[in-house]
Amino acid sequence: MKLGFIGLGIMGAPMAGHLLAAGHELFAQSFGGVPAQLQEQGAKVCSNAREVAQQADIVFVMVPDTPHVADVLFGANGAAEGLSAGKTVVDMSSISPIATKDFAQRINALGCEYLDAPVSGGEVGAINATLSFMVGGEESAFAKAKPFYELM
Repeated sequence: MKLGFIGLGIMGAPMAGHLLAAGHELFAQSFGGVPAQLQEQGAKVCSNAREVAQQADIVFVMVPDTPHVADVLFGANGAAEGLSAGKTVVDMSSISPIATKDFAQRINALGCEYLDAPVSGGEVGAINATLSFMVGGEESAFAKAKPFYELM
């Protein structure tokens, strides 16, 4: 399964690194660029969220807040432009529940699944792969994403 990761800051970079270390193909994009260490591990650099969504079966999003998630998903060259039916978006950001419901409906309308999966554990948890995920969404989408949560 091809994975995508958008948002490679203090949380996202180590999380993406664990996915790469487990041997997964990873398409990556971040406002600050894809860290060299992830590129050395094999991350494929994408120029925008649309490109990540075109390439990946599951797109993980780990950005700071609601406006950032909205932009990553629905802004110019956003992930929604690259999604096709059957793909899954996993938003791991801690954002507004009202916005989350709207985002999920809009992604579902594209024939895709959406998981709201904020994390607990902070930077140390991300580095040590001991994060706790609080996941909301369809059971089928959760089953697809669960093996990857276990790596992070």
